[in-house]
Amino acid sequence: MAVSDLRMKCVRYFTSSLLACASLTTVGCQSNMNMSSTALPGPNFAGPVVNQARVIKPAEVVKVEYPKPQPQQQPKIGNIPSAWVPLASAVPRKWNWIVVHHSATAEGGAARFQKAHQEKGWDELGYHFVIGNGTDTGDGVVEVGGRWPVQKHGAHAKTPDNQYNEHGIGICLVGNFDITRPTAKQMASLTKLVAFLADKYNVRQADIIGHQMTGKQTDCPGKNMDIAALRNSVARQRTSLVEDKSMIDPASELMQSASR
Repeated sequence: MAVSDLRMKCVRYFTSSLLACASLTTVGCQSNMNMSSTALPGPNFAGPVVNQARVIKPAEVVKVEYPKPQPQQQPKIGNIPSAWVPLASAVPRKWNWIVVHHSATAEGGAARFQKAHQEKGWDELGYHFVIGNGTDTGDGVVEVGGRWPVQKHGAHAKTPDNQYNEHGIGICLVGNFDITRPTAKQMASLTKLVAFLADKYNVRQADIIGHQMTGKQTDCPGKNMDIAALRNSVARQRTSLVEDKSMIDPASELMQSASR
């Protein structure tokens, strides 16, 4: 066989082989495409379905209002304001002295003095009672501090043994009695209050004292506060104060007690 014939046969063989492969490839792609198109799901233009999470609302809290316990105060004694009488639940304390102070300020009242005392680090107002001069409260108005209803010790006359705080009732009159004098209404209120306290707690006349009489180096309650005259006035009222009907005046502002 001639070389040229052999070449021709080879060319024809490769050509036919290539055509066969091309035919198989075309058939295979069509087959794959047809299979893919039938296997895949149709298009979804609405997007995926997302289940909304269920929101659980918290249970409604019902606030129950319980009535606040009311302090049990002793009944009013004659013409004495009930606020002057300790709470029935208070633990009794032995009171041996009644200690009179002045504020050494021209103005003031229990609220202002309490703030000043707390700024010093004290728990509350140091006095048991404050008697106004017409500035923060009315002239002669008796304010009852938070210590008195519960019979708590005072913080008004510190000494080494602290007896005047532990067993002394502290009464402060608003004013500087080195410069001025207590008003007439202040003295009337002080006399009535001291007479009641002295009778109730069996405080001796000699133990109605000014702050400086505790041994403290102070001018309190001021040179114009006459403790001897106060004792004399108290002595005249001590045994007749409650029974003296002429002194009963519940509506009088003179003996109002500020709310604690």
